[in-house]
Amino acid sequence: MILSISRRSDIPAFYTDWLIKRFEEGFVYVRNPMNFHQVSEVKLSPELIDCIVFWTKDPKKIIPKLDTFNKYKYYFQITINSYGIDLEKNVRSKSEIIKSVIELSRLIGKERIIWRYDPVILTEKYDFAYHEKYFRKLMDMLSPYCDKCVISFLDIYTKTKRNMKEIDFQEITDKDMRYIAEAFTKIASEYKMTIETCSELIDLSDFGIKHGKCVDDKMISKLNNCDVVISKDANQRDICGCVKSIDIGAYNTCNHNCLYCYANFSEKATINNIGKHDDGSPFLIGNIEEGDVVKERKMEKYCTGFEQVRLFD
Repeated sequence: MILSISRRSDIPAFYTDWLIKRFEEGFVYVRNPMNFHQVSEVKLSPELIDCIVFWTKDPKKIIPKLDTFNKYKYYFQITINSYGIDLEKNVRSKSEIIKSVIELSRLIGKERIIWRYDPVILTEKYDFAYHEKYFRKLMDMLSPYCDKCVISFLDIYTKTKRNMKEIDFQEITDKDMRYIAEAFTKIASEYKMTIETCSELIDLSDFGIKHGKCVDDKMISKLNNCDVVISKDANQRDICGCVKSIDIGAYNTCNHNCLYCYANFSEKATINNIGKHDDGSPFLIGNIEEGDVVKERKMEKYCTGFEQVRLFD
């Protein structure tokens, strides 16, 4: 099983104490986003989990708790953009976050840290020149401490458009994407950094940019020293390359309050949900309710034994 923590919320930044308690107790309850009373019990045993993928904008709070995960393989996807509080209202100072990333990298190794510049947004303020300037600045600070950079471009969902109604953003064309890809590639090449895209249809291979997998079977194989074959995650978009994982997060729970976020689509619901969080609950938000049906989630171990171990010269 691949455990995702989490596409739906920044659990490492805001719910670390709850997460640690879940691992201590060995299970977590996750509501089906499409069916409130359908609840999965996800076991958190190291015997079942091949790898954990942590997603966060700020690893500071989880760094002192990393001993909890000593028996697990894991890596981090860390989003650090160049935006101000007009787009990322509650994100901590980027310079302070970078200090935390450096600390984390020194503890676990740069090969387990992926930097996300995600998503690229174009406005009058955040124009091509702005992105080139600050992508270079961030690259200069982060390249010694992470393995690669993942980029994506703003997707205009209905909820995104609603949240960003006061931001004069522009739709990004293929021509825009190619211009940015060329500029970013030139910068990345100076730092010997690889760039991949996340869930983008456009082919940027002319610039040496490949389609990436954020939940990456090759990465998981490498961490386990074991060849694994994992099918594509059918719950993600067709253009998403990620392999199957189980996500333990919940929508409308992230307190970073980034206007472009697809996982927070109601400010009122987010405030309400955050108020319902209980570190002692098996759920990220709330607790067991009348009508809930709890079933143990079927979990598949991908790296299971000697027959899968790679032999090296």
